[in-house]
Amino acid sequence: MAEAEAVDVAIVGAGPAGLGAAIALRRQGVARVLVLEREAKAGGVPRHCGHPPFGLREFGRILTGPAYARRLVERAQAAGAAVRCGSSVVAIGPGARLSVTGPEGPAEIVARRAVLATGVRESSRHARLISGDRPIGVLTTGTLQAMVHLHGLIPFARPVIVGTELVALSSLMTCRKAGIRPVAMLEAASHPTARAPFLLYPRLLGIPVYYDMSLVEIRGQPRVEAVSVRGPDGAERALACDGVLLTGRFVPEATLARMGPLEVDPGSGGPVVDQHGRCSDPAWFAAGNLLRPVETAGWSFREGMRIGGAVAADLTGRLRSNGPCAQVRRGAGLKLVVPQRLALPMDGQGLDSLQLRVAEPVAGELRVLADGRLVWRRRVQLWPERRALVPLTDLRLPDTTRMVEIDLTQSPKAVLAGI
Repeated sequence: MAEAEAVDVAIVGAGPAGLGAAIALRRQGVARVLVLEREAKAGGVPRHCGHPPFGLREFGRILTGPAYARRLVERAQAAGAAVRCGSSVVAIGPGARLSVTGPEGPAEIVARRAVLATGVRESSRHARLISGDRPIGVLTTGTLQAMVHLHGLIPFARPVIVGTELVALSSLMTCRKAGIRPVAMLEAASHPTARAPFLLYPRLLGIPVYYDMSLVEIRGQPRVEAVSVRGPDGAERALACDGVLLTGRFVPEATLARMGPLEVDPGSGGPVVDQHGRCSDPAWFAAGNLLRPVETAGWSFREGMRIGGAVAADLTGRLRSNGPCAQVRRGAGLKLVVPQRLALPMDGQGLDSLQLRVAEPVAGELRVLADGRLVWRRRVQLWPERRALVPLTDLRLPDTTRMVEIDLTQSPKAVLAGI
């Protein structure tokens, strides 16, 4: 094997977070920045989303996903970052070492620092434990958008959409553009995952949205012919369709982290990081939806910029060393918290908030305790898959803090409103 390639920073993933990190690194004078992307083209998930709105904050105009992705790539390359597509990172090692395979065969890369920005993926049918036949026509949103926008294929005409996350509405936009008319949207919960005003869109298109409705079984050979659904009364009925579109239920694409030297958080499913995005191996950083499924492309881009700035500071000795940190512990009712460690004293670099998610709707009081002392509290109404933030600047943690606890106390008579 040839001698290992040496770079200052290697970034795994050329989506919005990875490109944002690359831009920030180059703007702060880091010379050799290499972005590795396994796909044939860079840009990440927005490449598949042939609809607006993207890019208003970044470019001052509303763009489609592909146009937004192209502009991010162009901005990274104009900044001087090298973007290498068709290169799959197959393993990572301590000290920012990467094993890569591409058109020219296997190679090794040694970096001073490395950033994981591998994003997320939607849960498959198998992960959701959906029974029934195994016909053609059961897809996730990402697969549908790649087929329609990248390859010009129409996989079905009248599918059922499962889920009401924002990505479900993205899939509905893709369907409409391709002339596909879904027969229904199904949501297992009694409320939408996206905010209620967004769910006006399917209704305006004449597509019914059913709540408390679970997909039980898929039927058909060789293609989907119908699904069996269970309603709030427990009764099952058949719904004729020619496809099933499974949306949302994102999980971090954390295979490299799990196989490598990095600690993985059981709540988020992504690497354990401090507020700088620094992982358990201090040569590795992480950014974007790998940390916490799932945020928008714009959020991921801006987060990548912040983490890239922290990496640049680390390379020049301006970032606090990876010494003792305050551990962040989530209490009952919280699905995840990011970051899971806080380097003290906090210097304002990197992530600016504790990011929380809940598994079930809840109203009550959210509290932050530092070594048992209350430092922050707020009345909240929290919903699954929706952003909840605790600004780090509000905490004013003593430099000697060793444990930060996030406590959520549910109000027994609270009424959730404003879905």
